[in-house]
Amino acid sequence: GIHLSNIKPRLRMTTLYCLGQKKNLLVCGTTNRAEMAMGYFTKHADSGVDVLPLGDLLKGEVNQVAKELGVPPDIIKKPPSAGLWPGQTDEGEMGVSYSEIDRYLATGMASPGNLEVIEGAIERTSHKRVFPPACLIEKGSRVGQG
Repeated sequence: GIHLSNIKPRLRMTTLYCLGQKKNLLVCGTTNRAEMAMGYFTKHADSGVDVLPLGDLLKGEVNQVAKELGVPPDIIKKPPSAGLWPGQTDEGEMGVSYSEIDRYLATGMASPGNLEVIEGAIERTSHKRVFPPACLIEKGSRVGQG
C-alpha cells in the first residue's frame, strides 16, 4: 500500500538531512507548484526541505527551465514518476495531466471531470501545506499551575 511506498521518500529525506548536516549544506527540494497544489508529495519527505527553488513554477515552466539549462530531451520527455513502484507515474496516480493542472492554476479553468479531480485533491491535501495544529492549553490547566 501507499503507507509502505512512503517509507522510501522518508528514508531518502533522512539520508539527505544526514549528509546536509554533516557537510553544513541546505537540503533542496524538487516539488513544483502543480505538485504542491495537488498535495502530490509525501509529508516529512519530499516536503521536508530547506528550500524549494521550483515551488512557484508550474510543471510546464519546470520543463522550459530544464530545456534552457540543457537537460537532455529524453529526460524532459520521460513521464514524471516518484519511483515508488515499477510503472508508477505522477499523472496516473493523480488522475489528471500536469498540463491540465497547470491550466487550472494559471486560469482557474479545467474540463469538468478534471476540475473535480483537481479541486478535490487541493481540498483533500490542504493539511499537507500547513504546520500541524498546536493544542491550546488553558493557563489554569498547565502542569505546575494552580
